[in-house]
Amino acid sequence: MALNTLPLVRHFAESRLRLGIGGVRGGAAVAGFTLHAAVHDLSHEDGARSFVDGAANAFGRLDVLVTNSGGPKPGSFDQLSVEDMRASVGASLMAPIAMIHAAVPHMRERAWGRIVNLMSITVKQPKTNLLISSTMRTALMGFARTIANDLARENITVNNIATGYARTERLDELAEHASTTQNKKIEDVFAAWERDIPAQRLARPEELAAVVAFLASERASYVTGTTIAVDGGWSVTGA
Repeated sequence: MALNTLPLVRHFAESRLRLGIGGVRGGAAVAGFTLHAAVHDLSHEDGARSFVDGAANAFGRLDVLVTNSGGPKPGSFDQLSVEDMRASVGASLMAPIAMIHAAVPHMRERAWGRIVNLMSITVKQPKTNLLISSTMRTALMGFARTIANDLARENITVNNIATGYARTERLDELAEHASTTQNKKIEDVFAAWERDIPAQRLARPEELAAVVAFLASERASYVTGTTIAVDGGWSVTGA
């Protein structure tokens, strides 16, 4: 349930911030904003450091890091192999960790920083058909919560957003998987999801982006070590 990057870019651009985007696709869609876009293998330390250092050098500073790795392969225990699990470690877990390691030294130079990790609502309410996501995102949440204690005294906050059902490409992928495995029409899959959400609708990506923008701001200076559910109440119901 990863967030589409473009709404987030727009929120930061409205605040006149300059942005670095790693692994960006469709660069023309964000034309008009000041961007440092590059493609690296972020699951490896060298790739993550090259991107982060490049962005910091391009703009003269680095204030905010938002990690947003794509959703891993869906499936339940019987549908996934050990190799499926292992193959997801790099993108879903090690890439955000490598980016954080690369970014913190730049934040320490200015004694100010914001780290926001986008993850799935499965960290609060695991789902059978999202086994890998539940596993990797929960590991990242534990990592983030732990380092938040270490970095708080340096005015660097670390927070997570547990995203619910937002209408993104990732949700389309999950709908196709559910349609195949449950023998349902895709529109029926979406309708069932909406019925399970107390808000009775899917999130707009802009709504998630607004929470990211707040956590990345000075106004959130006393918020750290948290995982905020942005899911229309879904995790509370345990659907």
